Amino acid sequence: MAQKTVLIVYAHQSPGSFNAAARDAAVEVLEDQGHKVLVSDLYAMNFSANSTRDDIVGELKNPELFQYGEETMHAWMEGRLSQDIIDEQRKINEAELIIFQFPLYWFSFPAIMKGWLDRVLTQGFAFSLQKMYNHGIFKEKKAMLSFSTGATQTMFRPDGINGDMNVALWPLQNGILHFCGFQVLAPQIFWCPAHSPAAVRAAMLVGWRARLRGLLAEKPLTFAPCELFDLSFQGGFLLRPEVREECSSQRHGITTGHHLGKPLPPNNQTDAEPENDQSASED
Repeated sequence: MAQKTVLIVYAHQSPGSFNAAARDAAVEVLEDQGHKVLVSDLYAMNFSANSTRDDIVGELKNPELFQYGEETMHAWMEGRLSQDIIDEQRKINEAELIIFQFPLYWFSFPAIMKGWLDRVLTQGFAFSLQKMYNHGIFKEKKAMLSFSTGATQTMFRPDGINGDMNVALWPLQNGILHFCGFQVLAPQIFWCPAHSPAAVRAAMLVGWRARLRGLLAEKPLTFAPCELFDLSFQGGFLLRPEVREECSSQRHGITTGHHLGKPLPPNNQTDAEPENDQSASED
């Protein structure tokens, strides 16, 4: 396999954490395969999670009403973003794959990682209304989530107290990664390592190492393409009527987000090749 560049965006406070071990495993396996690995250790970098005026160098376009998205878009176009944002955007441009390694906090990213996404994925650089989803700017790149949970796997089943993990992952994988065009690989979920025996944690890392050896050749998750929608403000960016009619006779909705009042597609957010049996969504 030709050498690729992989960026690991890592967020954990402790070098002795399970997430640190997962990061180190990824670096080791990928480098052993001849790939270049970049690591953004957000806590070690003291990366700012705050989206502020300080992210723009020079004068504002509209100083009377500060609009962060508009101002950072213009600053990106004119090379006036703060240096820490520029440095991370350069890493994204270089990488063919981005792995986000983190503990799941409140069904989402840690604040420092969410701040990285808010600040680094600026409009123009990462997305536009003309370049989004399967037509997105990063459609030639891959990205994935690799994270630990504090809850057990059964708690994230459709009949578990936390609800279906496919639903929890939808805004992260579709609303952020796929929106920017990334081909999203199935997530690597480490279920409850903090409350698992040492042998179980070791087995999790063995499985992760095995997956890493073929990671770059994996098939990405499937999302609804833009072509299914009326991409105009007049049409409301809604599903085309003929598509909705075609879906009316099908058992499942199109995706977790476009369920159309039907059962969720099995493993829509957790498995690139879902089973036909709806019970498979428990995995």
